[in-house]
Amino acid sequence: MNNIDKEHIWHPYSSVLNPRTNIKVDSANGIYLNLEDGTSIIDGMSSWWSVIHGYNNETINSAITEQIAKMSHVMFGGLTHEPVIALTEKILSIIDDEFKYIFYSDSGSVAVEIAMKMALQYFSRENSISKNKFLTVKRGYHGDTFGAMSVCDPTTGMHSIFSSFLPQNYFVSEPKSKFDEAFDKDDLNEITQLLEEKHESIAAIIIEPIVQGAGGMRIYNKEYLVGLKELSLKYNVLLIFDEIATGFGRTGKMFAYEHAGVVPDIMCIGKALTGGYMTMAATITNEKVAQGIEKDGNILMHGPTFMANPLACKVASTSIDLLLNNNWQDKVLGIEKYLKENLTICEKLEKVKEVRVIGAIGVVELHKNVDMDFVTKEFVKRGVWIRPFMKTVYIMPPYITKEDELQKLIDAIYETIQIMDLIKNMGV
Repeated sequence: MNNIDKEHIWHPYSSVLNPRTNIKVDSANGIYLNLEDGTSIIDGMSSWWSVIHGYNNETINSAITEQIAKMSHVMFGGLTHEPVIALTEKILSIIDDEFKYIFYSDSGSVAVEIAMKMALQYFSRENSISKNKFLTVKRGYHGDTFGAMSVCDPTTGMHSIFSSFLPQNYFVSEPKSKFDEAFDKDDLNEITQLLEEKHESIAAIIIEPIVQGAGGMRIYNKEYLVGLKELSLKYNVLLIFDEIATGFGRTGKMFAYEHAGVVPDIMCIGKALTGGYMTMAATITNEKVAQGIEKDGNILMHGPTFMANPLACKVASTSIDLLLNNNWQDKVLGIEKYLKENLTICEKLEKVKEVRVIGAIGVVELHKNVDMDFVTKEFVKRGVWIRPFMKTVYIMPPYITKEDELQKLIDAIYETIQIMDLIKNMGV
């Protein structure tokens, strides 16, 4: 590899002055990344949780070729097109009937920004301009743009350096009750008390339903969401679910809100929306919110250049069709069953605090942060691509991953943590 990458390209969450050596990928097929040196490694991350059908899917490739021959992009102001109409029809068919309107954008964090703007405009049109703050839980993550950063965990959310610039929102402790255990109603005490005291200044509650992603891959009890819905209605605040990471089957339901049987006022989707082929996101809302925003002839003040990009819309429609036509739930629940039966071997290791699984998500939480450079090299040696974060070593494989490939991911995690234990015990 030449020096251009090291000397001039800034990679995410890393130093540009003292860069790591990045592994060059030449191509990708199925669940495999084909490297410059000729080796292939299993992608256990679905390229940050998005490539649910695997790489180089023939059906999506054909759809792209077909759409490019017509048009790749056209502005959405004053115009519309068949790909966005078809996509909207498909999305509406897989979400709750309470949802009515979809606003398209080009990244997950922008979808969150739009959701926040919707909430603020809703209450400004209701003559409740004092309701201009957001309430969320600690350990959450919603993106790296400024509005999104303001509702990420202020300590662990990677954004503390910007704290003096960000809007000051309200945070309560994250839910403690685990997904598969009895719900402790005390989990709702802190947020209930804050709403009692501050509801007149709160526009919306925003949360990642069921799974907190980059904040530690925490999987919490569905009854917490039921409680949030009741509180949002009682105190006249909107409820926003950030389903960017959890949507399109990842937790074993098409959307994570289905676990709880409650529907938010606003939902953000992205990542797997296009099967990981292109950047695209959407913010979806109900009749109540739309009517509130547009009271007295007002409109939502947002409009990205690449909003409803025809090529991305065509890809997203094709990805949804692939899900619906290929027993996605059986595949995801099959991955879940295998991980529950086999990933738990890691609990034997000294460094491991806990193993947890839901859908096509497997998490091994350690007692201390991992050495990223060390574990990355060890994983690649074992033929897998796994990208830990702080204390969590986790996998979110494509839904087409087979049992022997899952086992290879599990073996790599176990062996790598085992080596970490040996190094510690040797005092190295």
